[in-house]
Amino acid sequence: MQAVILAAGKGTRLRPITEKRSKAMVPVLGRPLVERALMPFFDNGIRDFVFVISDEDTEIRDHFANRCDLGISSRFVVQHERLGMAHALGLAAPLVSDRFVVSACDSLLDPAHVKDLLDAADGADAVLSLLDVDRELVTRSGVVELDGERILRIVEKPPFDDAPSNTVSLPHYVFPPQMLDLLPYVEASPRGEYELQDAIQRLIDGGSAVTGVRASQRFQVSSPEDLLRLTRLMFVRESEPDPTCRADAGRRATCVDPVHIERGVVLGEACELGPEVFLESGCEIGNRAVVRRSIVLRGARVGDGEIVEDRVVV
Repeated sequence: MQAVILAAGKGTRLRPITEKRSKAMVPVLGRPLVERALMPFFDNGIRDFVFVISDEDTEIRDHFANRCDLGISSRFVVQHERLGMAHALGLAAPLVSDRFVVSACDSLLDPAHVKDLLDAADGADAVLSLLDVDRELVTRSGVVELDGERILRIVEKPPFDDAPSNTVSLPHYVFPPQMLDLLPYVEASPRGEYELQDAIQRLIDGGSAVTGVRASQRFQVSSPEDLLRLTRLMFVRESEPDPTCRADAGRRATCVDPVHIERGVVLGEACELGPEVFLESGCEIGNRAVVRRSIVLRGARVGDGEIVEDRVVV
């Protein structure tokens, strides 16, 4: 099975982190966000990935060609204008055959939920990842009307009073190849985007069995605060101390685990690092600086004696 990863988003709400890199390439403990997003699919046996990227992303091709150690097949198409998910998927269509999955790079799932999606595809034409949300959040997503597990209707960002339920569709799907044939018929929405939900509704109206699998949770990365929370979660899941931290820190730093220091970080004398600190290659920590529960990105400097807590330093 193939996976199409939608990675052309601008990441406006992640600024200033995304001023000098794409949202897809924001680092999470040494791996870019897009790689973290594909891992649950990799863990379920998928090795063929098509990435829809922006023309501004100068790093993602190089990463998967030269630095990614997963051994996957990676191909790329460029979305020059951000015109919605249906538009993005249509660009990837020439590289897709047979049944495939689609996922957004800023929404992370548990591998067990991905397995449930793939298992459900054995008894349906298409499968959507669903999440029950508080009623006041329904206007932000595609909302579904259900009959048991079968989806009867999907409405993109409905007015509050028109929402058919409080169950929303997450940006993770299993689709049949005929889904690609419906994309050219999707019309632009009032906001000028080609919505994937319109194509899904066409699939339903054509008699296809479209079902949903509820996720217990998902992790959306939309802001610097989200990135901090995700990094802390990864520290818990990847709890083994990184031996390169001690090798690079030497006698210059006092480290309180967990700490992840990439090679190429400049450390001042007597700095204090940790817990829950990620230092990206190309950053600098000043003499006697203190960094706790924070991320310091390339090109950034923490000044001499400065105390940084619960921040992303850019």
